[in-house]
Amino acid sequence: MVDHTVKAFDSEISQLRGLIAEMGGLAEVAIRDAIDALTRHDEDLARQVVANDARLDALEAEVDRLAVRTIALRAPMADDLRDVIAALKISGVIERIGDYAKNIAKRVDELEGRPKIEPITLIPAMAEIAQGMVRDILNAYGSRDAMLAVEVIRRDEKLDQFYNTLFRSLLTHMMENPSTITSAAQLLFIARNLERIGDHATNVAEMVYYAATGEYCSERDAKDERK
Repeated sequence: MVDHTVKAFDSEISQLRGLIAEMGGLAEVAIRDAIDALTRHDEDLARQVVANDARLDALEAEVDRLAVRTIALRAPMADDLRDVIAALKISGVIERIGDYAKNIAKRVDELEGRPKIEPITLIPAMAEIAQGMVRDILNAYGSRDAMLAVEVIRRDEKLDQFYNTLFRSLLTHMMENPSTITSAAQLLFIARNLERIGDHATNVAEMVYYAATGEYCSERDAKDERK
């Protein structure tokens, strides 16, 4: 980060980055704990994930206040303005990722006492991809690494393929054995939330790429660059 004449501005940018890093860490842990609660039928852990979401909401509000104050007092331009706007937007996306993790945790109680069906074994692998995307995009944001952001964008295609495979598997279970419909529907809801986490990580990646380069990089652009 370039040093500025007004040292308070450097401090505010650092605070924004620190808040985003904290939010990202909490969101990553929320995904991990939600999946752990699901696979172990740990209702206490699931409730903790739901309760911890309030901290993410509070941090998003703090980012909003700091970003607005920084724009109003410092009138940043060019790279500096992109940094502040990126932090403002990214905080909202990370908060949504936390909401998806919370939604997954809420399904634990719905699945309690119901027989396990084979597709549930695919959920942790899918979650690992989503969690890795969140982790890497926060690393890309912290280091302004445009190429890592591109890699995260590309990885979303793999997560989509995983979701489509799981969707077909769950649909087959529901058709062949109607008694699994409730469990399969819950797992489908969970898989959809993981797929949406990947979409949101991709959105953050596009913001990171823009903040670092001043140019836009969509999912299609990332795929074209690989060819």
